[in-house]
Amino acid sequence: MRTLANAVAILNQKGGVGKTTVTLGLASAAAAAGHRILVIDLDPQGSAGWVLGVDPDPSAVSVGDVLDGRPLSDAIVGSAWSQHVDVVPAGDRLQDFEAGDATRLAAAFFQAGDVLAGYDAVVIDCPPSLGNLTTNALAAVRHAVVVVEPSALGLRGIGGVADAIDVVWDSHNPDLELSGVVLNRVPGVSAEAERRIDELRRIVGRQAIWKPSVPARVVLNQAVGERRSIHSYASRASGPIDTFDKLWGKLRRTVRQA
Repeated sequence: MRTLANAVAILNQKGGVGKTTVTLGLASAAAAAGHRILVIDLDPQGSAGWVLGVDPDPSAVSVGDVLDGRPLSDAIVGSAWSQHVDVVPAGDRLQDFEAGDATRLAAAFFQAGDVLAGYDAVVIDCPPSLGNLTTNALAAVRHAVVVVEPSALGLRGIGGVADAIDVVWDSHNPDLELSGVVLNRVPGVSAEAERRIDELRRIVGRQAIWKPSVPARVVLNQAVGERRSIHSYASRASGPIDTFDKLWGKLRRTVRQA
């Protein structure tokens, strides 16, 4: 079963490093550029879908239903941000699939290949673990992008993430590759952060770290709380906007070259 070249998993086993913030920033940049993106919320907390304007609805088709055999196209809904951003919401059944078949999502992607090919990128916001849901994401995508915060705790477990990618590559998905690492919440001046970034370079290699890094900015937290795209803040968020525009360009080039 071949994976889609435009499918990307955003992951780290540690919570609180900003996977959802990065996912949403990429979606915001895609919309601003007039490109189509599908965000699949694979985190049982459902934060990405909620920020994108999809309120919890027990009667709606969600990614849990997709893992249970429903067509993926049945679960795609428009976001409140832009006509260019669609969502597959988490729903309330995801926790049921933290065990079982690791290729359910891959099968759903295969069946919906024509639909998913219409997006410039399909981005999966993974849960903060390396359990079966994250394995399902890795088994279904061509690209894994790890989000890391430059702190002692933020770097813990990065080796485990790389090992998990290797295991899925060997067991389920020979197309899978670690396509990059995004540094998030990078302070303007911090000797400690610089030490941790140097440590990360030694672990994954300098070329694996995407540039630019995402700066630590209050407006990013504000955007999540207000359920708005970072681009909607215009000049108030010029730094993060420029960062995500460049990261989106990097992601788009990566999936187009695959």
